[in-house]
Amino acid sequence: MTSEPSTVGTPLKKLVGERTAKALASHLDLHTAGDLIYHFPRRYDERGEHTDIRSLDVGEQVTVLAQVQRTAVRPMRQRRGNLLEVTVGDGSGGVLTCTFFGNQAWRERELRPGRWGLFAGKVTEFRGKRQLNGPEYVLLGEGGDGEAAANEEVEEFAGALIPVYPAAAAVPTWVITRCVRVVLDTFTPPDDPLPATVRATRNLVGIGAALREIHRPSTKEELYRARRRLKWDEAFAVQLTLAQRKARAAAWPAKARPPKRGGLLEAFDARLPYELTPGQRTVGVEIAADLATPHPMHRLLQGEVGSGKTVVALRAMLQVVDAGGQAALLAPTEVLAAQHHRGMLELLGPLAQAGELGAAEGATRVELVTGSLGAAARRRALAEVAAGRAGIVLGTHALLYEGVDFADLGLVVVDEQHRFGVEQRDALRAKADQPPHVLVMTATPIPRTVAMTVYGDLETSTLSQLPQGRSPIASHVVPAAEKPAFLDRAWRRLREEVAAGHQAYVVCPRIGEGPVSDEEPPREDDSGRRPPLAVTEVAPLLAEGPLHGLRIGVLHGKLPADEKDAVMRAFAAGDLDVLVATTVVEVGVNVPNATVMIVLDADRFGVSQLHQLRGRVGRGTAPGLCLLVTEAAEGSSARDRLDAVASTTDGFKLAELDLEQRREGDVLGATQSGRRSHLRLLSLLRDTDLIRDARTEAIALVEEDPELARHPALAASVAALVDEERAEYLEKG
Repeated sequence: MTSEPSTVGTPLKKLVGERTAKALASHLDLHTAGDLIYHFPRRYDERGEHTDIRSLDVGEQVTVLAQVQRTAVRPMRQRRGNLLEVTVGDGSGGVLTCTFFGNQAWRERELRPGRWGLFAGKVTEFRGKRQLNGPEYVLLGEGGDGEAAANEEVEEFAGALIPVYPAAAAVPTWVITRCVRVVLDTFTPPDDPLPATVRATRNLVGIGAALREIHRPSTKEELYRARRRLKWDEAFAVQLTLAQRKARAAAWPAKARPPKRGGLLEAFDARLPYELTPGQRTVGVEIAADLATPHPMHRLLQGEVGSGKTVVALRAMLQVVDAGGQAALLAPTEVLAAQHHRGMLELLGPLAQAGELGAAEGATRVELVTGSLGAAARRRALAEVAAGRAGIVLGTHALLYEGVDFADLGLVVVDEQHRFGVEQRDALRAKADQPPHVLVMTATPIPRTVAMTVYGDLETSTLSQLPQGRSPIASHVVPAAEKPAFLDRAWRRLREEVAAGHQAYVVCPRIGEGPVSDEEPPREDDSGRRPPLAVTEVAPLLAEGPLHGLRIGVLHGKLPADEKDAVMRAFAAGDLDVLVATTVVEVGVNVPNATVMIVLDADRFGVSQLHQLRGRVGRGTAPGLCLLVTEAAEGSSARDRLDAVASTTDGFKLAELDLEQRREGDVLGATQSGRRSHLRLLSLLRDTDLIRDARTEAIALVEEDPELARHPALAASVAALVDEERAEYLEKG
């Protein structure tokens, strides 16, 4: 170890010793002084105040500040020796039992009632009681009776605010605290990369003070100022990257695709069987203006389930076809691609029948390209696309393959953009001679801060109105474990709807027979839980049991394409009463006669996924009903989530809820690159104003210094916080 000055690049083994440095590296991926200094506390406890023990989840790795209430020693039944049970409390009525195996009388003397300490371990449950088995702990000096702190760990907690770090079982928070103290004793902070004018305008403390105060806060006010400065750095780095990417994209050349008088778009509008909503007309004007410029459109179209995004996209595609170009729509599933194909052919009629008898003047062709096309059909479709006769091309990722060539690709529409990887979207764009215009669509409403932070290089349009004729959807949670009679009633309710001439969906989280597929949600920690219900297992049980006598179809991603298409056609035609499916029906499936959806194991789906699924019913004139079946206990976080989904059909409220329950790193796309994210403190839910201010400053700075040439320290800081792979994700997303 060294007492020489350290910098962000100094290896930790020079500062804290090889053994500790190895533990920090292997368990927490911390290698340098900078890594450790930017490993911020996740919270701060105050001695005498409580950690809310009642809010802890079983299975969670926790560190709690608590007071010893009582101890008890009893003999172990299964083996020799005694068991020490130490009950600790948080001052609010919440208690944990810490259990220590073996004869440890010294521990009983040490853990005497009244002592405060930090206890770290994994929460388990035994006979209804929360436990920590053999936790690591450090006791705090009692101060009041003059007892001196006997070791240096306790010295760290002499102040009022006690930092609690993201830790590992092998590296508890107090070890990290000790290492941080060692590093801070010799640490020379980097030159402040933030321009002095921005610091002054936004009243931000210097970087050196911020890094010291976040680890060893002198007061709550100084801690707030430190956190605000470091949050600003994170927000500013992302916003600068987005502003730079947006500026570069705006300078790219693209072929302008202005509207054409008397073209396909005007003919399409004239034959539409309904009126566009005011929102559709407004967004249509925005998109038409973008397409008419000689720079590529980069627009995000978000709208509630059923708000009419597809018609807006089709009108944009027709404008491009009118201007001599082609438009491609990339859909996440073959079911959705085929549905788009059928829907567009129906809406366009003779406008999509070029080369056929009865085609309208100036008609085009709409081609479907999927992986399951037969060889002859594929050759014919690809020839139409390559020759430019197919003005509109719909498909799945099969559009990305070599051999799919366009004559003049002018617009790329990506449906349900969150279902695609960055590389897939970019591969389609690369098929154009010049950068094409890009429209990405999502039916998952995006909170404003996420739009600013994840999609900040895109212009955003929002459709909030539903077309006339859409019916309300009632949603209810069905607690199958607590009240089995409620589940029986759900099946009877489904039969009533079918008897009235309607149809129903039953959704399961798993296909069955084999590993979990891409269309199934990730499994949670299944300790003590049965496997998720599967389509192939549930369908025959329903056919023999509560839905006996009804016409039941099965749909999931592993079915052959022709079979999937046949099932969807049969359901759409009313030849099936019930469709038992996975989330393959989550997006784009439109059967107005379907009025009931029963989601089994609903707690295994995410908030936005449930909202999407629910949008499959209530698409006609009859009211929709969505029943969320769960075995999650009342009061659990999973049950609370389902209650929230059932309480509102407002997608934007649910998006906020979804954001509350997701890690910021997931939202910010850190997992996209597989690299460790340096975004630690920024909350998209709570820091709306700060993100907005950082965006304003970033845009102004990039306008006067696009490449940050006059701010090299800032450019280096941005590169450290938003690595190049992440920057590319932001650009392409």
